[in-house]
Amino acid sequence: MQKTLIGLGAILAMMTLAGCQTAQGLGRDVSTAGQVIQQESAEAM
Repeated sequence: MQKTLIGLGAILAMMTLAGCQTAQGLGRDVSTAGQVIQQESAEAM
């Protein structure tokens, strides 16, 4: 029983860390897209 709980805890920890990396990558992608839109709109004026 104790080994099962430790295993589940390890899996949850890995999923949490992977989720943080994914959210951080998404934030960078959105930021880059916003910069491109700003540049394009400035050139259009």
